[in-house]
Amino acid sequence: MIPESFIQELLNRVDIVDVVDRSVPLKKAGANYSACCPFHNEKSPSFTVSPTKQFYHCFGCGAHGTAIGFLMEYQGLSFVDAIHELAKSVGMTVPRESREQEQSSPQVADGLQEVLHQAAQFYKAELKKSQRAINYLKERGLSGQVAAKFQIGYAPAGWQSLQGVFSHYESEVMKVAGLVVENEQGRRYDRFRDRIMFPIHDQKGQVIGFGGRVIDPEDTPKYYNSPETPLFQKGHELYGLFLARRAIRDAGCALVVEGYMDVVALAQYGIEYAVAALGTATTPYHITKLMRQTESIVFCFDGDNAGRTAAWRAAMNALPALTDGLKLSFLFLPSEHDPDSYVREFGKEKFEIEIKHAIPLSQYILQHLSEHNALQTQEDRVRFLNEAEPIMQQINAPRSAMYLRKKVAELAQLTSEEMHALLKLPNLSRSPVQVKSKLSRTMTSLQKRFCIMQLMLPAMANQADLEWISGEHDEDVLLRRTVETCIANPQSKPVVLLRVLENKVPSHLFRELEHELSRIDETLDLQVELAGARAQLQSIYLQRKSATLLAQLSEKPLSALTAEEVALLKSVGNKSGQNKA
Repeated sequence: MIPESFIQELLNRVDIVDVVDRSVPLKKAGANYSACCPFHNEKSPSFTVSPTKQFYHCFGCGAHGTAIGFLMEYQGLSFVDAIHELAKSVGMTVPRESREQEQSSPQVADGLQEVLHQAAQFYKAELKKSQRAINYLKERGLSGQVAAKFQIGYAPAGWQSLQGVFSHYESEVMKVAGLVVENEQGRRYDRFRDRIMFPIHDQKGQVIGFGGRVIDPEDTPKYYNSPETPLFQKGHELYGLFLARRAIRDAGCALVVEGYMDVVALAQYGIEYAVAALGTATTPYHITKLMRQTESIVFCFDGDNAGRTAAWRAAMNALPALTDGLKLSFLFLPSEHDPDSYVREFGKEKFEIEIKHAIPLSQYILQHLSEHNALQTQEDRVRFLNEAEPIMQQINAPRSAMYLRKKVAELAQLTSEEMHALLKLPNLSRSPVQVKSKLSRTMTSLQKRFCIMQLMLPAMANQADLEWISGEHDEDVLLRRTVETCIANPQSKPVVLLRVLENKVPSHLFRELEHELSRIDETLDLQVELAGARAQLQSIYLQRKSATLLAQLSEKPLSALTAEEVALLKSVGNKSGQNKA
């Protein structure tokens, strides 16, 4: 079984807007995004995606669900495959555990989101009280609007300032969240003290950690980040990405810089498509995450030795994620400047001119390898080949690899054939894996998928399912009749159950169900698939029921509501709030 806690963490990591937008181009429509529905033919958009609720919904055909449900319906993936696909996109590894492990595993992440949000509010309030912190931000050229946009705060200098905010200061959740540190004597104190605080957000805009920057230049370290927690992994997150996504798409480019202040200062000058790694080198996970936003990524580094070292490390880490459609470039500022100081001195226009003249990855690699190598002697060229070989081995993008190999061969004064005879390089002529066209397949809805799994496992039919199945659409009827049939015939084979169902459900759905059953993938873990489809459908029907109920009650004046209706309204509101959390 895939742990439920992992599935929830995965849904917290992915952004449904990104997931859907990769398959169905979305347009901003108020607080949501819209498009023509991919599940039925229509001329005007009735398909909406909510970034706050992390749900999609079509007002035309009723399609509705999470990022997992979208992949299952649109790409025809199984529940498990959809989980793996989403996990791969955000660099997570899908765990497997037995039911006993699942029941006994501690809910470590419980309460983390709440305490991090509360801490962020505290730091924001403290910034308004500290003239010293305000003056520092003003000296750096930041306006109050930009500080508010990035939710910048201030951690007071006291050792236990948070104790006045959290009554449970000694609880384990405070330590796991990285807000407090415990010394060898067991005494606790605040992790962040006398620092400008930069909240780090996930793709839904929720606070998952902090970065703290010193005010006094004599203090160290200059930047101090939250430790890794169940919500926060440094190698997977990018500072500012939540706010920069739309600007990145509009600019057609993402700018990767080194520090929080660089991101904020650039935004102050209208360059809002900048993000920063969180105290680590850029990783393949970062590249993959940015590739979902744009096909052009520019790394901007200081021109000093530290900046050049960081740039080379970023280039090498990016190689495994490189694709032929991705353009990676490198911009080096004068040694006396960082992005913050450069944009303040020269302005947005000059900075963006520099971005346009950034060095492409292949050119940067060749420049770096030949920078201290004259390539004049046989020994020089052998050393050049030895240094280039492991780099070429890591590039899987066929066209990019081919052109880099050609340039390396030219500089080494070899033919391509001679170089290939000398070096052990991956074969670029392998036939690419054929990907089945998404649009050529017949969409299998979650309802039909659940029915298929239920017919395969009739003994697992659950009377409780009939309580949440509602509606009179054809697929609602199919779902209800299938569950009822399986409850009544728990030991029957699928073919027998089909015959029982034939006259109870719409004929077109019966034919589709019969067809899908004949093509069932026998390698699927049917129990996991059934449980996954059930969880998705329960969530969908709950949302649908809540929306219908709220619409009905909203038409009545408050004074006309009965006590039962008021209680029901509160119940629905509470459930909706839990779902959003």
